Amino acid sequence: MRNDIVVREPRPILTIQLFPELLAGLVDLLTALAGEDWTKPIPRKSWSVKDVALHLLGVDVGVLSRERDGYMVSGKEIRSHRELVEFVKMLNDTWIQGAERLSPRLLCELLQFTGNQLNDCFQSLDPYALGDPVGWAGPEPAPNWFRVAREYTERWHHQQHIREAVARPGYTEARYLKPALDTFMRALPHAYRNVEAQRDTIINVTISGDAGDRWLLVRERNQWSLHMGNAENADADAVIPQEIAWKLFTKWIRKEEALKESEIRGDLSLASKVFDMTAVIA
Repeated sequence: MRNDIVVREPRPILTIQLFPELLAGLVDLLTALAGEDWTKPIPRKSWSVKDVALHLLGVDVGVLSRERDGYMVSGKEIRSHRELVEFVKMLNDTWIQGAERLSPRLLCELLQFTGNQLNDCFQSLDPYALGDPVGWAGPEPAPNWFRVAREYTERWHHQQHIREAVARPGYTEARYLKPALDTFMRALPHAYRNVEAQRDTIINVTISGDAGDRWLLVRERNQWSLHMGNAENADADAVIPQEIAWKLFTKWIRKEEALKESEIRGDLSLASKVFDMTAVIA
C-alpha cells in the first residue's frame, strides 16, 4: 500500500445488543396497527405491510432451523448468483402465500416467540468463529459477528419499510443506522471484484451524516481491500448522504436517484461503481 496515506482496519460490528430493541419496536408497532394498515403497500415494493411482517417471520424460522438446529431442506444445487436470487425469491413467495392465513394477532405472537429464540441463539455464538459466507460480500467463510450483523440489517431495513408505509418514525438514529451502514460497506470489495485497475489505485467512499464514516478501497496485487480513512490524492471519490446510502444498498431506490443526491469526483467510472453495490440478495 502507498506510504503517503494513513488508514485503520475496519473493526468487528457487534449488533447483538440491538436485536431485543428492534424486536420490541416491531411487535409494539404491529400490535398497534389498525386493520387497514396491514394491507398498505410498501413504497416502491410489491409487498404489503403484512407481507413484510410474514417475511420477517420466515427469516427467523429459516435461521433458527438452519443455524440452531442444523436442519437443511434438500434442493437443487445453486451454481450462480442469479440462481441464488431466484431460489430466495421462490422461498419468500411460497412462504408468504402459505402463511397468509395467519391473523395479525397470531403473527405478532409468533414474531415475539421466534425473535426471543433468535436472540438466545445469537447470544450463544462465538462472535469470532467462522461460519457460512455472507453471500453479498463474497464466498469466503464469515465470522459470526458479520453474519449476525447481516441478520441485523435484514430486520432493520424491513422494519424501516413497514414504518414508512404506515407513517411511523423509523430507527434512523446513529445508534441503529451506523452499524447497518458499516455492515453494508463490507460488500465493497466484492462489488469491485471484476473492476481492473493499477496497483495502489485508491477510491474514497464517504457516507455523510452523523451515522456515516469514511472508507477507502485500495487495489492491491490482485484484489481490492477495504480500509477506514480518507486519502487526499485518491483516484476517485464518492460522497453519499446516509439516508440515500442505505436505501441504495438495499435496492429501495435506483442508482440514478442516488446519483442525483450524491457527489462523485475523479475517475467517474471507478466512483460510480459504488452505486451498483447491493447488500441484500436481490
